[in-house]
Amino acid sequence: MCEFCTEHGEGKKWYLQMKNYAEELLHVELSSHQKKILKAENRLEWNNRFFDNFVIPAITGVLNQQEKQNVVSDVEKPSDNEIIQARKIAHFGQVLPIEDVEKVIDMVNSITRMPCGCRFKTIGKTDKRYCFGIGIDKWGILGKFPDSAFSLEVLDKQETKKIIRKYDEEGLIHSIWTGVTPYIVGICNCDRDCLAYRGYIENDGLPIFFRAEYISEVDWELCTGCKSCMSQCQFGAIFYSSTLSKVYINPKKCFGCGLCRAACQSKAIIMLSRQNNLETANIW
Repeated sequence: MCEFCTEHGEGKKWYLQMKNYAEELLHVELSSHQKKILKAENRLEWNNRFFDNFVIPAITGVLNQQEKQNVVSDVEKPSDNEIIQARKIAHFGQVLPIEDVEKVIDMVNSITRMPCGCRFKTIGKTDKRYCFGIGIDKWGILGKFPDSAFSLEVLDKQETKKIIRKYDEEGLIHSIWTGVTPYIVGICNCDRDCLAYRGYIENDGLPIFFRAEYISEVDWELCTGCKSCMSQCQFGAIFYSSTLSKVYINPKKCFGCGLCRAACQSKAIIMLSRQNNLETANIW
């Protein structure tokens, strides 16, 4: 299992542990190491700042002019490992297949669909509400924007599942994210317009999310070679054999999102535990 499961899930899936959604986590004073990295006293302070800098611009359509880039010298520049470790503390994610997304939805009591800050920054769109905030009412944010009912749309569980399933069919990658780990703040639905996907996958950058706890595998007895799954894979993990007229999923490239399975009309794709596969058990 991924390291978050070991550290924050007691060996179980960390995102299915209710303690990682608890309101108490918002107000706990952070350690000196966390404060140094996050420049915040607690999770509530960090999440409010993140919302102001990332979500509000997508709601208003106005870039935050106060957001400044930190320019550092080559000597001061952190190493790749230091950057990754800081991200794991602040804001890190993991890919989830649809069934685990629905388990999360069943656990939580507050779901708010919001404009996607990534899409606003990459393509300038303020109407792409692909992000689902979890528990943001506890931050005291919703009351600040009484006129943003469309942009900050509070949903019930059934509405949320219906929308997520539609995204699954459209080929959007589901992922879950922390707002100062292990506190969980949202579910995203990503494609190449997502900053996380672009930076990590498209531009071969540093990892900022884990692969899923699963991998996909093709049952060749059922595969018809239609290639429908290939168009849905955003990780380049599916290959076609013209000789056999079958597709093959490379387990080492698979992120376990399950979108190929959603596209397969023959039900030839199944999800397996990453942990139980020797080739992928340690690839996160």
